[in-house]
Amino acid sequence: MEWLKAVQRLRAERRPGVLVTVLSVRGHAPREAGAKMVVAVDNVWSTVGGGNLEAVAVERAREMIAAGVTGPEELTAALSDKAPYQHGVQCCGGEVKLLLEPLPVVPSVAIFGIGHVGLELARILARHDVELHLVDTRADQLTAERLSVLDDAVAQVHVHNVPVLPELVVGELPRGTHAVIMTHDHAEDAALCDAAIRNDALATIGLIGSSAKWTRFQRKLAEDGNSPEAIARITTPIGLPELTGKEPAVIAVSVAAWLLQKFIAERDSAPARSAGRHPGSARTAVRRPAPAQREAQA
Repeated sequence: MEWLKAVQRLRAERRPGVLVTVLSVRGHAPREAGAKMVVAVDNVWSTVGGGNLEAVAVERAREMIAAGVTGPEELTAALSDKAPYQHGVQCCGGEVKLLLEPLPVVPSVAIFGIGHVGLELARILARHDVELHLVDTRADQLTAERLSVLDDAVAQVHVHNVPVLPELVVGELPRGTHAVIMTHDHAEDAALCDAAIRNDALATIGLIGSSAKWTRFQRKLAEDGNSPEAIARITTPIGLPELTGKEPAVIAVSVAAWLLQKFIAERDSAPARSAGRHPGSARTAVRRPAPAQREAQA
């Protein structure tokens, strides 16, 4: 299915799009109910019938992408030479109802260190529609048996087994990734922090650990030539301050909640949603909305 491959391609390339589906048809129409197409800013895959109907759907889909709309919309188009049109007459004689579903770029999280806390955090995040990168220098932490708890993941899980220099993975992460540093080795954490603050593409950088550890890290990062502003990009201790506890599951819940707050803030900071009928939309169409941590070390 071309449209399904297009959805997978957009997700892999971390590009937004809109899935357009023919919900229902009354009378004569160029495509039957269930036909789909995918619209991106610069491309269209498959078809819902061509002509004015499709042109209007593509136009509205690109408006939704530009505005950061996250909710689905319905669009009804009359296929009649008496109906107003924008992109040419389409007089099949029927009426088509379309569903436009945004395909947003999902959040991306990289967990460095899949120890007790890291695995608990991965289990929580795997239940969400995210790109989840698991990074560890210890092969025994990334075995199929150990990660089998993620077999039913909603997330797309990417496993990075890097025996040496895990900081090189930082440069390979998608733009906008939230990096969570919680390895078993303070030296490894320090190298990852240095690489992370030198990467402007990361959305947030979180570090697990105590205040004493952070004091040492700040001094080391400054000695390595990092500015106070760059060092301040690191949030530590990561998680919700009001949720205390040293148990791995408690820390993981705290960090996950902190990340979810960041995801919501990112979503809400997108361009303002359009409201009401768009003055440039389907003169043949009507739209409406479709029915204690931080002393612990990983």
